[in-house]
Amino acid sequence: MTVTRSWWRTLLGLALTAVMLFPVYWMINVSFTRDRDMRKSPPNWFPMDGTLDGYRAVLDQQLPYLGTSLLVGLGTVALTVAIAAPAGYSLAKLRPAGGGLLGFVLLIAQMIPAIIMAMGFYAIYLRLGVLNTVGGLIIADSTIAVPFGVLVYTAFMSAIPEELIQAAKIDGAGALRTFWSVVMPVSRNATITVSLFAFLWAWSDFVFASTLDGGGTLRPITLGIYHYIGNNNQEWNAIMATAVVASVPATVLLVIAQRYVAAGVTSGAVKD
Repeated sequence: MTVTRSWWRTLLGLALTAVMLFPVYWMINVSFTRDRDMRKSPPNWFPMDGTLDGYRAVLDQQLPYLGTSLLVGLGTVALTVAIAAPAGYSLAKLRPAGGGLLGFVLLIAQMIPAIIMAMGFYAIYLRLGVLNTVGGLIIADSTIAVPFGVLVYTAFMSAIPEELIQAAKIDGAGALRTFWSVVMPVSRNATITVSLFAFLWAWSDFVFASTLDGGGTLRPITLGIYHYIGNNNQEWNAIMATAVVASVPATVLLVIAQRYVAAGVTSGAVKD
């Protein structure tokens, strides 16, 4: 009876996985399919007479957008960690007055729709003259990642033994030295988790990008795909090839960092 239940659970899991991954497979299939073959009924399940024209179009037209997204993503990671790590350490170990209220405010901040924030940023950036800039996008994307980062760091650093902090103080380390030389090295999992999510949010952002960076050559890949669809709505292999290439960095990062992310997210949830 137990074996039968296990078999059906496995079969159900495989079926659900296949359903969820089918759009990814179809995206890859279409990226290799010639335009004339897409009009066939029924469509080809495999690109029997495939082409690399879509990927050539990516190399010719989309590389600047990929470079901009990479720059924005890395900048968002750096700014998020620089703000969230000290804030998390302060809430977890220094326990300032009003720390609980600040944690509640951070939770509320994550519920604010991005389009509302984008409108506010647009008005501010318009006055400062920083529309259509990489720095503006980095700051905007960081506002989404920082609250999450502070909460993750706070939960993780709360689980760091006080004896470790006290030992650093006995050795003559101040609060800053303790944070940099003791707390940050043991918070590797939290740092990887926060960095990964900050990068993915910045990489996949469309709302801030379309509102704050609508023109010029410094557009991220999400806008590159959007405008590419509008200008070449018949070249689906090129559109899907762009989507495949844009998915590669996120997929590689998720595969490499998945065990660190699991440890970083669940840390602090259970205490001895």
